[in-house]
Amino acid sequence: MAIPLLRFALAVLAGFLVIGFAYSAENLDPKTAGDVDLARYQGTWYELARLPLYFQRDCAQSEAHYALKDDGTVAVTNRCRTLDGEWQEAKGTATAQVPGKTDKLWVVFDNWFSRLLPWVAKGDYWVLYVDEHYKTAVVGNPNRKYLWLLARTPTVPEWLKQEMLANARQQGYDTSRLIWRVADSKITARPAGQ
Repeated sequence: MAIPLLRFALAVLAGFLVIGFAYSAENLDPKTAGDVDLARYQGTWYELARLPLYFQRDCAQSEAHYALKDDGTVAVTNRCRTLDGEWQEAKGTATAQVPGKTDKLWVVFDNWFSRLLPWVAKGDYWVLYVDEHYKTAVVGNPNRKYLWLLARTPTVPEWLKQEMLANARQQGYDTSRLIWRVADSKITARPAGQ
């Protein structure tokens, strides 16, 4: 009688250990890229894909422009092109969450919401991966609700796309929900100056 009870107890204990390990692994923060050279990171990045976001709901193509400022902060200009060819723009500033650490930034956009509630309007911008040549990057946030696959060009080879997807999946992001950049041919052209 004692041996079946002991087996049952060991099985229950093993089950709790497996559940506990799975729970703790899922709740760990994503691993970041470490020291990011913001001088090399600045410039234009094209969004290849993103997780669904309310503030980007109308975006067919997006790009981010980063410029390192003398005070160590980063000027941010995000541009979004809708399917009818209209461009929308948002400007903001990125600052290190921890002084001297460049892989985790706070981004605040200059809008009515951030002026009204500046302590709430900060967004996590964690550089999870950047390749050694600063040509591709994977960016997210700790709760895994935001994810962007970025590149210096609007398209990348399929093998590179798969590598970026694998990197995001290893960090616990749901890549099955990604919204991909729309091809130029699917966007209505607008006359110059509009």
